[in-house]
Amino acid sequence: MKYKLLLGLSVLFAVGAGAQEVAYEEYDLDNGLHVILHQDNTAPVVTTAVMYHVGGKDRVDGKTGFAHFFEHLLFEGTKNIEKGKWFEIVSSNGGTNNANTSNDRTYYYEVFPSNNLKLGLWMESERMLHPVIEQGGVDTQNEVVKEERRLRYENSPYGKFLFAVSENLFENHPYKDPNIGYMKDLDASSLDEFIAYKKKYYVPNNATLVVTGDIDTDQAKKWISDYFGPIPRGADIVRNYPQEKPITSQINAKTYDANIQIPATIIGYRTPGFKNRDAYVLDMIATYLSDGPSSKLYKKMVDEQKEALQVGSINLGQEDYSMYLVFALPVGQITLDQLNTSIEQEIEKARTTLISENDYKKLQNKFENRFVNSNSSVEGIASSLATNYLLFGDTSLINKEIEIYRSITREEIKEVANKYLNPNQRVVIDYLPEEKPAN
Repeated sequence: MKYKLLLGLSVLFAVGAGAQEVAYEEYDLDNGLHVILHQDNTAPVVTTAVMYHVGGKDRVDGKTGFAHFFEHLLFEGTKNIEKGKWFEIVSSNGGTNNANTSNDRTYYYEVFPSNNLKLGLWMESERMLHPVIEQGGVDTQNEVVKEERRLRYENSPYGKFLFAVSENLFENHPYKDPNIGYMKDLDASSLDEFIAYKKKYYVPNNATLVVTGDIDTDQAKKWISDYFGPIPRGADIVRNYPQEKPITSQINAKTYDANIQIPATIIGYRTPGFKNRDAYVLDMIATYLSDGPSSKLYKKMVDEQKEALQVGSINLGQEDYSMYLVFALPVGQITLDQLNTSIEQEIEKARTTLISENDYKKLQNKFENRFVNSNSSVEGIASSLATNYLLFGDTSLINKEIEIYRSITREEIKEVANKYLNPNQRVVIDYLPEEKPAN
């Protein structure tokens, strides 16, 4: 076993109000699996988690949705876990588990009483080494994914918001297609293609294993070596996705949704990936504009002018490109153009004037609070450790990311708003009720 021992700083000093530094240890197995351990013996609970560096963007044209599909498929069963018994084993041993997939990664985790750490590690090693991928399981999960798509997107009011934005913000990059994929692609895929996808991406050198909570570190290392050490290393993964040309003039689009009666406006800007410092600044701008009833957009458009039922903004972080989104629903006869004008007026202020010292202090307080909350449980710490290493390439962000937000100045907020949030850099989407055909 080849160690790259990096010890997180001891729990000695507070990094913010109520937050202590997270102590951790990380190393690599010979097969490339990165391991991160965090010991916290205050409660008899452990989290075992594996994050794979594979998401919706990892596909070829005509084969969308594979990563999300595997999120479901890898619960089907393994060589040593009977089909359909995964959740039963977890629950009967006092645990809970789940998984989720983004465009950039897939995350599986279990939370067990600490006396079942060995079980959690064995199950995740089984998922990595011995999954059973056969036509029956593929067919079953294909129907599950179709039902999820219908429930969450096709039959849910405003469920296609992100679809509408991504397909207009991106022309070449895989982010243009929905993470859940197109059903026709899954229907047309063969069993051999699913097996090849697993062999390529669900390998130790494309994954990070995190164990947090009430653990004996030496014992955990022994079990990790026993269960994960023999898993063969996969081929190195090379990603070379096409880049997008800058948006230089406003793009206008319309999307129709049969599940709504009130239209909405969506304004989208293509912004840098989440590792870029500017992405942190854009997070702050989104919070400044629309987080809470005292935020600029809400106070103006909902409270004062009473032209919007709802308004919000978010910088949706992704690895290669992020998406800065603003949306609003009108009141009464207010038009979408009127909403767009009010939104632009507030964004223009962010581009041209410094935010007040009082607003700046409120922003800093909000991000301090978020930082503390993100590391308030061993489950949250597991997710943060995996994300910071796998996607950001810096595990120590779990302790120092708040320093990035603290270092952002009012002048930088103005500069970044002026760099990315201009009318000629945006997509404006009219999100409309679907018109019923005339008799």
